Amino acid sequence: MTDPDVPTIRQVVLDTTDARALAEFYRELFGLAYRAGDEPPSPGAPDPRGTDWLVLRNPGGVPLAFQQVAALPPSTWPEDGVPQQLHLDATVPDVAALDRQHERALALGARLLLDRSDDPEEPLRVYADPAGHPFCLFVG
Repeated sequence: MTDPDVPTIRQVVLDTTDARALAEFYRELFGLAYRAGDEPPSPGAPDPRGTDWLVLRNPGGVPLAFQQVAALPPSTWPEDGVPQQLHLDATVPDVAALDRQHERALALGARLLLDRSDDPEEPLRVYADPAGHPFCLFVG
């Protein structure tokens, strides 16, 4: 039962220097759909929404939003410098699915940061999305 006096998370917002490109990355990776009105325009048409704010709906989960910013230093995690600050965790059912999603993530533009796919307790991989935000895919 939800306590009406406690806030509810509405969405997770990721800053990015290219809202449309990052939204497209996560739309493809997680199989999400745009909020009505946020869909990409026809080829060659202006994309004013794509230079400001976009939302991807996530049936049964928390939506992802993308906010355009002028500059964004990518996380340098696991090295020192710029910390993660926030990251997304996503699960797959087994190691075979983890391997399939690894190939998909790389093909979509992710960069592998850490590979613990051989960990018998919690197989996982950590990636950076095209804007540099870390995210994890793990078996769970």
